[in-house]
Amino acid sequence: SGLTDDSCRSLVRRQSSMSTATGENAVMKRSIQSLLNKVCPENVGTILQNVAALNVKETSHLEILVDLIFNKALAEPHYCETYADLAFGLTAVLPEFSRPAGQGGPAVTLRSVLLGACQREFENLLAAMDEQTSDMDPEEIDALRKSRRDRLRANTRLIGALFLRKLLATKVVGRLCCELTNCSSDQPPEEHAVECVCELLNSVGLTLESQLAGAEVIEQVCQRLKSLKDQKQGESKTIIYCKRIQFTIQDLLDTRGAGWSKISFKSAAKTKEEIRQQQERDEVMAKCSSNKHVVTPGAEKVLVGQRPSYLNFGAMP
Repeated sequence: SGLTDDSCRSLVRRQSSMSTATGENAVMKRSIQSLLNKVCPENVGTILQNVAALNVKETSHLEILVDLIFNKALAEPHYCETYADLAFGLTAVLPEFSRPAGQGGPAVTLRSVLLGACQREFENLLAAMDEQTSDMDPEEIDALRKSRRDRLRANTRLIGALFLRKLLATKVVGRLCCELTNCSSDQPPEEHAVECVCELLNSVGLTLESQLAGAEVIEQVCQRLKSLKDQKQGESKTIIYCKRIQFTIQDLLDTRGAGWSKISFKSAAKTKEEIRQQQERDEVMAKCSSNKHVVTPGAEKVLVGQRPSYLNFGAMP
């Protein structure tokens, strides 16, 4: 039997509607991508206003926005904090969306979509860390592993930044730390898992330890890491982890022992004013170079794991 005139018209309307939605999504994606390509610490407030003005009115728009922010943050890990600032600001101005008919559960929000993306990426990367194809040569395998390891660490850094902006609960971060270090098992974790937990605690340790539940987790995980650092293989005298991992663990333990302060040489994203202030400090330190306690120019002593100061004032930087 052929299609009736009514069914033909209905089919045409559905196809037209789908085509319109696809076109709108493409325009939305281009607009958001253009704005995110301009993001830096100094203009995050302006970018926030411009994204909010794009009229994100459907769940598909929200998913496009989150996907672009998430992948930009992982591709540019030195800007993780900036993208987390943007996400924090957008949670206050973007609407919630009801789930489709027949699907229960809470409303769809930027926060829920972003945390879901972080979780999926984390689980997928952990599962795929040692996967490889049989036709890959050793150099390709090493490059693939490094790429996955770098992306895993960037995702961990983003998770830490979201926690510091109160977009992620303490219990979630605590559970992640315990899982990464296999606290409930005698089995030592993989090296990439140790790197991740050290990256995470270096990012959030001060704030996490200031909370009762967080302090308990920090103590448990640090004791576990201290034990792992010196753990030997069976009856041999060989330490199970390479020197790089041992130093990574010790650096974390030393940072905690120093009240979560450390000398930083990393090139984090900064505003022009912050760069100017750092240059002034370097000049002062250069004049005082005879003092052995002075920090080397180009480095700075920082307190790691603090919440952004703007949270105390209820406004974006």
